Amino acid sequence: MSRVVAGPFNRVEGDLEVTLDISDGVINKAEVTTTLYRGFEQMLAGRPGLDALVVAPRICGICSVSQSIAAAAALRDLAGGRAAPNGYLAANLAHAAENIADHLTHFYLFFMPDFARDEYAGRQWFGSAVERFKAVSGGGSAEFLPMRKRLLEVMGVIAGKWPHSLAFQPGGTTRAIDVGERVQLATLLGEFEVFLERVLYGVPLAQVFSMETEDELAAYAGEPGGDFRFFLRLADDLALSRLGMGPGRLLSYGAYHTADGSLMPAGVASADGTVAPLDVEGISEDVAHSWFMKTGDRPWDSETVPTAEKEGAYSWAKAPRLAGYPAETGAVARLAVARHPLILALIARDGGTSVRTRIVARLVETAFLVHSMQGWLRQLRLKEEFCSHFALPHEATGVGLVEAARGALGHWVSLRSDSIERYQIIAPTTWNFSPRDVAGVPGPLESALAGLDTGGLGAKSAALQHVIRSFDPCMVCTAH
Repeated sequence: MSRVVAGPFNRVEGDLEVTLDISDGVINKAEVTTTLYRGFEQMLAGRPGLDALVVAPRICGICSVSQSIAAAAALRDLAGGRAAPNGYLAANLAHAAENIADHLTHFYLFFMPDFARDEYAGRQWFGSAVERFKAVSGGGSAEFLPMRKRLLEVMGVIAGKWPHSLAFQPGGTTRAIDVGERVQLATLLGEFEVFLERVLYGVPLAQVFSMETEDELAAYAGEPGGDFRFFLRLADDLALSRLGMGPGRLLSYGAYHTADGSLMPAGVASADGTVAPLDVEGISEDVAHSWFMKTGDRPWDSETVPTAEKEGAYSWAKAPRLAGYPAETGAVARLAVARHPLILALIARDGGTSVRTRIVARLVETAFLVHSMQGWLRQLRLKEEFCSHFALPHEATGVGLVEAARGALGHWVSLRSDSIERYQIIAPTTWNFSPRDVAGVPGPLESALAGLDTGGLGAKSAALQHVIRSFDPCMVCTAH
């Protein structure tokens, strides 16, 4: 048996290493290491409550809006108030735009370039993969990046800038949208829809998010046109539906909230298709193999105290657990909890979440979100307020639960004497890239890598890259 370290990985936000025990080309055990400690939770302690709206977005420049909205939701929860109806809608528009940008940046710039590796030179689709997706020179990124820029202009209209905007507040958004700006937003979304239908899907958006069966997906994949179809064909050729199986438990906090509910529900889905309610009180943080002191079991009573010399530790990420078990999160979890028939059918067929299904879920969700954004834009009442008044209590606790592109993001905050006493953050990559817990149970990526055949290439295997990138790591959000 050999023990090798894969990493640091390129095309990843932050630093990641994976230690692999390999025997006869097969991974027996994986240990995922988050190598960077950042200390944001410590930075927030002792500050005025509203400072969370300034500091938290700077955790990450990719999912800055997600961090902003989670912080605003946590403060709104402890204040016991509601945002203005327009505020919810405007925040959802900005949040969805960021998440779509993340989905497609992952697809075009992070995930698909691995199929242009020389390892696949003998495949019939290799030439097309190089032409379309090779890093820097591929035609796909050249078409996508200008449209990504246009999509992120949604943030400019709603929030003034991106990233790290202060526009997202507990009461809503700070800037009212006028008639001309609504037309501008509608134009941006229309242009982006045309790009998606012409370049990514090759069919109308509604056809993508309304597919319900494997047969419909197969029929779609068999027709020419669109980068999504190209992925489906090469995924079937490489049997990506049998690669990188998740732990079987899928977590969603619910996405795109309003005062009365959310577009996508909260819950916990299983590989057999059952969906159960989410018990937030069942979320815990294990630090048995993390470079942190044990201070409490749950985000409500935990603190972040680093201890770099801890015996048996190998990661700066904690190990979140739901009712004591690891859980996978992301677009595939959101759609499974929402009982999307196609995603449930793929999970049932494969016996769990696979590399193929994770990518399918992200692209199906993208089509659904563009459609939803057009609806939110029509629902705005421009003569009504976008931000309601709120006041923070002197002492209270609150939690903000949202869905970033990569999955469940939670902010837990406690105020005492008008200052932040404790602030805890569990990011999507913390869930998916967690180390083992005190019982030795691996996190979702660690379990997905166990049994992977690297074909003798070890850490250089493209299959290893596919599994890791299918979870889309954002390491800078992972350890605070």
